[in-house]
Amino acid sequence: MKRLPTLLAASAALAATAVLPAAAEPLTIVSFGGAYGAAQKEHMLDPWAEATGNEFLFEDYGGGVAEMKAQVEAGNVQWDVVDIEVIDLERACSEGYVQVIDQSLLPPGDDGTPASEDFIPDALANECGVGNIVWTIIFAVNEENEGPQPETIEDFFNTADFPGKRALRKRPQVNLEWALLADGVDPDQVYEVLATQEGQDRAFAKLDTIKDDIVWFDSWSQAPQLLNDGGAQMVQSANGRIFAAIEDDGAPFRIVWDSHVYDLDVWAIMEGTDQPELAMDFIKFATQSKPLAGMQDVAYGPTRVSAQQYLDPGIKDNLPTAHLDKGIKADGIFWADFGESLGERFNEWLLN
Repeated sequence: MKRLPTLLAASAALAATAVLPAAAEPLTIVSFGGAYGAAQKEHMLDPWAEATGNEFLFEDYGGGVAEMKAQVEAGNVQWDVVDIEVIDLERACSEGYVQVIDQSLLPPGDDGTPASEDFIPDALANECGVGNIVWTIIFAVNEENEGPQPETIEDFFNTADFPGKRALRKRPQVNLEWALLADGVDPDQVYEVLATQEGQDRAFAKLDTIKDDIVWFDSWSQAPQLLNDGGAQMVQSANGRIFAAIEDDGAPFRIVWDSHVYDLDVWAIMEGTDQPELAMDFIKFATQSKPLAGMQDVAYGPTRVSAQQYLDPGIKDNLPTAHLDKGIKADGIFWADFGESLGERFNEWLLN
């Protein structure tokens, strides 16, 4: 959906773009590729480059903090701006892989609302990031598959009534939450239970029940491919990947919203970048109302209230915010505390 920018929007865009000297090197911006990255490039990166005259390199990664940690600890930082999941941000910030951001520099919304009031609270909750989308992890099915169709997370773990392969991202995050939810833990108690040794044992035991039927993948871009080519009958995915496959490619997929785990992504600035001012200039531009609203193209919700004016009414029901009652919020503080230990246990579990 294309709309002409309002006078306020145009003024905000000009105000958000600093007059900086031409960069000696392109800004290296890292995100998740696929339809998601394409939407960011269309609505954020390309308009910023056009408005400022700066150049950028746009690279993909699979998420997590391992690559950031390696660059910072080696003193060889190759990235400038990173799209990071909030579930990983607490650790990245506390361990010094990304910088503290002066959020007071963010421009107002297109309607003039100050940034501190315009962003939803979770978008600015961590001093090292500025939220750019609300997204969620769901599972999806191919409706052309024969047999009964799963409707719940319990069905995902029920190989007797719903046989076939399940594709999961090779990380403990979300998989352990899903295991406890499928095992009957109340959604409000998931992280309390998972913080105990007994709860962790219970989650891994539940994963054991489907271990032989799991196909592992590393990047969200692989999820719709596995569902399309029959590599798996149920696929864990970022919701936007499946939405894009349905909308753009006519794929016969269906999103199952039960027990989805929703979160935000933020733009963060790498510790050790030699272009911190340029990185901040990009973030200020990319997190304005109109660029954020552009992510509706892949069914991710904007983090500014003022961006709602640009949303297509027909897409709102496909955004995670329309299904929050069926899901749980990912707990980034929990994963900052337990991510390393559970990551080690998860990797050991994979090998056994």
